[in-house]
Amino acid sequence: MIVLPDAAPLLDAAWRIDPALVRRGVPAHVSLLYPFVPEPALTARDQEGLRSLAARFPAADLLLEEVVTASGFVAVAVPGLQPMVDAFRNQWPGLRPYGGRFGARPAAHVTVAMGADDPAAAARVRAAIGGLLPLRTRAAAVQLVALTEEGWQPRFTAPLGVADGS
Repeated sequence: MIVLPDAAPLLDAAWRIDPALVRRGVPAHVSLLYPFVPEPALTARDQEGLRSLAARFPAADLLLEEVVTASGFVAVAVPGLQPMVDAFRNQWPGLRPYGGRFGARPAAHVTVAMGADDPAAAARVRAAIGGLLPLRTRAAAVQLVALTEEGWQPRFTAPLGVADGS
């Protein structure tokens, strides 16, 4: 994932509308490839692949401008990260993003609300986050996380544009 701390107000706005719509403890981020290799099967080669790909992409200033909605889902598009998302998906072609639920090439995005099945709640979230856009943020590192009994936990971080993690 690419954590985007400056996008946290988007999640906060949705949480104020309905806390059940936001995964607390999960920062505003763009998923590069979810689900990824299960932690017990993760190899040193996978980790090196993550670091190597992160090094190929420079840190990037991003402008978030567009709210995207689907059934029960509200997000903000992050087209500036699409080339990186595509590169990660190409590196692990056997992994289907989101289990194939959103097609072969889902767009890079920050998920703001999930389970917004009530159209009125989804509309309120859309209006609230639309009022916060445009929003500037910076992508600086790739973070590998794993779901544990304590929630999502970081496993390692690879800075963007830095070879060999240095």
